Amino acid sequence: MRYKNFFFMLFAAFISLFAQAVLANPVIPISGSSTVTTPVFTPPTPNINANGYILIDANSGQTISEKNADSRLAPASLTKLMSLYIISNAIKSGAVRWDDKVRISPRAWKAEGSRMFVKVNDEVTVRDLVQGVAIASGNDATIALAEYIGSSEDSFADMMNNQAKLLGMQNSHFTDSSGLPNPDHFSSPRDLAMLAKHYIKNFPEDYHLFSEKWLNYSGIRQANRNRLLWRYPYADGLKTGHTKDAGFCLVASANKDGMRLISVLMGAPSDQSRTEDSIRLLNYGFRFYQTAKLYSGNEAIGDVRVWKGNKKQIPVGLAEDFYITTQVSQGKAPQTSLVVDGPVKAPVVKGQTLGTLNVIANKQIIASRPLVALEDDPKGGIWRRTMDSLGYAIQKIFSRTNNETIDNA
Repeated sequence: MRYKNFFFMLFAAFISLFAQAVLANPVIPISGSSTVTTPVFTPPTPNINANGYILIDANSGQTISEKNADSRLAPASLTKLMSLYIISNAIKSGAVRWDDKVRISPRAWKAEGSRMFVKVNDEVTVRDLVQGVAIASGNDATIALAEYIGSSEDSFADMMNNQAKLLGMQNSHFTDSSGLPNPDHFSSPRDLAMLAKHYIKNFPEDYHLFSEKWLNYSGIRQANRNRLLWRYPYADGLKTGHTKDAGFCLVASANKDGMRLISVLMGAPSDQSRTEDSIRLLNYGFRFYQTAKLYSGNEAIGDVRVWKGNKKQIPVGLAEDFYITTQVSQGKAPQTSLVVDGPVKAPVVKGQTLGTLNVIANKQIIASRPLVALEDDPKGGIWRRTMDSLGYAIQKIFSRTNNETIDNA
C-alpha cells in the first residue's frame, strides 16, 4: 500500500511538471488596442529647399521625414547646441554654478561674428553668458564658457567630440565651440536632431532659455534669431546658424497638444526659406502623424517563467517610457509582440535583458525595445532546482525552439 501511494505521488508530480513545462508561457499576452481612427490620406513631404533635413518625434525618436540626413555638412552656430549640452551637464553635475563669475579673455572678446558684446577682463556670470549663447548666439560668450569649463577652447572641443560619441553622433566632429568654418568641423541633420532630443530630455530645467525672445545685456537689446518664436505658436526652440559655407540652418522644436517634434534644416538659401520650410515641415508632422505612449518605464507588462529560481515567475517590462509614432492614416493601432530569449534560468538580476518587445504594423516590425526583468530572482532551494530540472528536460523534448513569441491580435 505504501508503495502504491509513493508511485501515485510520483506520477502526480510528473504530470504537474509536464503541464508546467508544456503549457507555461514565458509571458502573459499584452492586451492590444483596437482603436480605429478615420483614415486620412498621407501626402508626401512638402518640398524643402535645403541641402539636408530631418523631422523626428522627440519622445519616440522615430523619423517622420528626411533628406540627406546623414550627410556631413557645415553646422555653423548649430554647433552651440553641443556647447550648451556640455555646459548644462557641468551645471547639473555641480562642477559649475549659475552664479560663477567668468573672466572674459582677450580671445573671447575679439571673437568675430554674432556677439553678446562682453568686454575684456569683465567678470560675467555663467547665467548671463549662457543666455548670451542661447538667445544672441554670441561667439564671445561661447568661447568664454568653453575656456572656463575646459581650460581652453581646444580642450573643450575634445569634450564636445567625446560627448558626441557617447550620444551616438556618428557624422559629427567639432574643432571649436562656436561653429566657425573649418573643413574638419561638421555634423549632420540626424546627429543634430539626436542631440536636441537628448538635450530636451536630460536638461528640461534649462530648455526654457531657447524660447526667450530677447537678450538685454550692457544696455544692448538683441532679438533671438529664431523667427519661429514669433511666427509659429507651437515653437519654443532651439538654435539658428549661418555662415557663407553652411548657408542658413535651423534646429527647431515645437510642442502641440503634448506631441513634440524636432526639425533640422541645413544649407537653406535664406533666413526666410529656413523659417518657412521649418514651419511647413512641422505642420506636416503634426497634421499627418500621431504619437502615443505605449508603456511607462518599470511598468510590468507580463511575467516570465524562471527555471530553478526562488520564484517561478517574475514581472518584465521596459527600462524607460516607450512612445510610438504612426501615420494618422494607418487607422488600426499597431500590435505588440513579446519575444523571450530562450528559457530563463536563475539567477536573474533586476534590469537584465530577457527578450524584446516588438511593435508591429502592416506585418512589419516598426520599433523594438529590450524587455528587462523588474525584479531579482536568485537561485531556488534544492527541491525547486531538482523539480525544475526535470520539468525543463520535459520542456526541451516538446519545445521546437528556444525562443517563444506571443503576438497580440
